[in-house]
Amino acid sequence: MRPPVTAALVAALFVAHHPLLSQTPHDSGSTLLHTGRFFDAPRGAFLPPRDILVQRGRIVTVAEHITLPSGAREIDLRRYTVLPGLIDAHTHLLFRQDPAQDWGPELVHAVAVEGTPLRALHGAARARAFLAAGITTVRDLGNSGRFGDIALRTAIADGSVDGPRMLVSGPGLSSEGGQFPQLQTGYRGLVDEEYRVVRGPVDAAMAVRENAANGADLIKVYSDVAPSRGSLSPEEMRAVVTEAHRLHLRVSAHAVSDESVYRATLAGVDGIEHGYDVADSTLKLMARRGTFLVPTDVDSVTLLRWMNALHATQLGRTQIEFLESQRDRLRRAVKAGVTIAAGSDNYLDFGLPQGESARHNLFAYADAGLTPVQVLQAATINAARLLDRENRIGVLQPGAYADIIAVNGDPGADIHALEHVVFVMKAGTVYLEPTPR
Repeated sequence: MRPPVTAALVAALFVAHHPLLSQTPHDSGSTLLHTGRFFDAPRGAFLPPRDILVQRGRIVTVAEHITLPSGAREIDLRRYTVLPGLIDAHTHLLFRQDPAQDWGPELVHAVAVEGTPLRALHGAARARAFLAAGITTVRDLGNSGRFGDIALRTAIADGSVDGPRMLVSGPGLSSEGGQFPQLQTGYRGLVDEEYRVVRGPVDAAMAVRENAANGADLIKVYSDVAPSRGSLSPEEMRAVVTEAHRLHLRVSAHAVSDESVYRATLAGVDGIEHGYDVADSTLKLMARRGTFLVPTDVDSVTLLRWMNALHATQLGRTQIEFLESQRDRLRRAVKAGVTIAAGSDNYLDFGLPQGESARHNLFAYADAGLTPVQVLQAATINAARLLDRENRIGVLQPGAYADIIAVNGDPGADIHALEHVVFVMKAGTVYLEPTPR
């Protein structure tokens, strides 16, 4: 009798026969890259060809010409545009939703049926897809069970799994009920498997310490005013921010409505996630306080995929108005002087590798009118600053991690050139190389 073909076996065979998706040994040696057009993220400029010398996972030298050191590997990227590895500042690698299904039942299934260990394994497969898309760092913001995100981050860091560098929040800090809609009393334990429920300012500070003790890199809070959205009070958020900053951790707030954005900004959070309905006056407050905005926007192609999942063949008036609303909000934020950091929040399953699907978020920014340089800065230097990793990621300069990608085409003229990633290096290890001519 033939043995059953399990999902795990299929996944193992797929990984074994896909060169990008197989486990890659970490490279601690020396590599000399010859680049084509070179994106200087801090200056927002494309420069003539440069050579980049990488040693032990870091960039050592960037110059017009570098002599090949003895024993170093040499890679010719002169036909391509070379950029810092992209950063996605809002991901959920351990959660995937069928776009034709409601959020609530899908979240219950993830917690009660899938479970944290299997979610982490599924997240590992999604992590590889981010690397393939040229995304070398992600900030993962909860919906990962009880610290499943930290387990995945550790496996990537120790080389057990290929994936982007992960900065993770652990369970999001929420009010009673989290984001589970109308759970019956006997099932409230599901909330504690997915969120850290906060009960007052003293407990808010304790929740920060708990996440930090378990290895969280940052703290996520819920600020939405609606009772079913896990909203913390202003006093609780202030306690979170005070304790997190004492521990040198950044705080980001899930906030959709203007009131929730305003409350979170006054509480001192470092970043706002979503901010769909924010007013101009609140955007000006964010700009004055240096609060980042992570616009988790969708492009028309992604929205149409969503509609197709609902058996609609074209965008209706409601969807078109939504697109224009988010684009208008982004334009107003840039005009107000708010710093934009790129983040996809793309947890919906559109039949694409998750990294590829997440990359469409950048095209949404271009659709709103951001220039290609502004889009690239949002996904490199700006996101690095939000993550408190300035000069370490999002830049191609000495001392930074050797997170380097190359694309075929000119993303300075057409941001869609990012769809043609031909080279991916993370911390000096090459995960994808151009096919030899």
